[in-house]
Amino acid sequence: MNLRRVLGLWRKDLALGPRSPILLFAVVMPVLITLLVQGVFGNLFERPPRLGIVDTGDSAVTAAALELDDLRTSRVVDVETLQRLVTDHDLDAGLVLTAGFDAALRAGERPPLTLYVAGESRANDRVLVAIATIDLLRGVEGRAPNVSVEVVAPGGDGVPLQERLVPFIVLYALFAAGVFVTSFSFTEEREKRTLDALLASPLTMADVLWAKGLFGGTLAAAMALVTMALNGALLGQPLGLLVALALGAVMSALIGLLYGIAAPDTKVLFALVKTLSILVFAPALWYVFPEWPAWIAYLFPTYWLLDPIVQIGQQGASLADVAWKLAIGLAICVALVPIVRRLAERVTAPAAVA
Repeated sequence: MNLRRVLGLWRKDLALGPRSPILLFAVVMPVLITLLVQGVFGNLFERPPRLGIVDTGDSAVTAAALELDDLRTSRVVDVETLQRLVTDHDLDAGLVLTAGFDAALRAGERPPLTLYVAGESRANDRVLVAIATIDLLRGVEGRAPNVSVEVVAPGGDGVPLQERLVPFIVLYALFAAGVFVTSFSFTEEREKRTLDALLASPLTMADVLWAKGLFGGTLAAAMALVTMALNGALLGQPLGLLVALALGAVMSALIGLLYGIAAPDTKVLFALVKTLSILVFAPALWYVFPEWPAWIAYLFPTYWLLDPIVQIGQQGASLADVAWKLAIGLAICVALVPIVRRLAERVTAPAAVA
């Protein structure tokens, strides 16, 4: 492999790339999917937070909350019913006010105030409920409240669907660029017979494979990073995220080379993409449906790089937390290299005989 020749071919692909509808598809679609998901699950159906109140002492807090336009407040008969409504996400939050709450508050005591939040409620709804509650308490007490607040999430911490779809969008961005762009770029060279011209020059097949992989891999890493930024999934260590994205880009480029080498023309390539894409994108389904058995996702190679990216970017994990999964992903990438090399030798064999 000659680095100068590889970079030269990479620059050529980069210059001609904007003319390719596949490249535009790989760049535009992740952004459009992000905007669609954010629009549908973020703001399109936005409504005031739903607050339920169990009030055993006819508190002024309840009366004031019922008049707020920013909250959809309702009375609930007892704590058990309130917990059930919050757990089922029929309410975004619930307050429990004990008898004598107002009098204790005005006397400077610390009356208990329990706030339940739904696991699948939106973060901005939780903030709005908290701010509104503080304002209501100030209205009753006449100054900054002196209460102890216990926040409880009954039924466990659910993850909103909007956040569960982020791994799928990131995986799509990573592999749409790495797999599709890499494979179509190589297959088009074969179909238009420009690959023969390249191999007749000082370029070797290794140079071509490196250039195509570098082109698709760098685009894959860039689009995955952009997609994560648009979805607010840049929480973890920057170094760990870059390492995970780099390995993800390498795997996507290697899979793209396998597709491109195996397909003699774009028709066959389209058929391969349609048939085998389920193996690439399947791990993202386990984030949308977390109740599925997790071990099944381990059977898909792309899981071992998607999960570290999600854990670092979405959950704030460190590089050390996901190192063993990245090691498995790296081992898979290493195992793919000789397969790519062996298939590439079969592509060049007829030309050598001629």
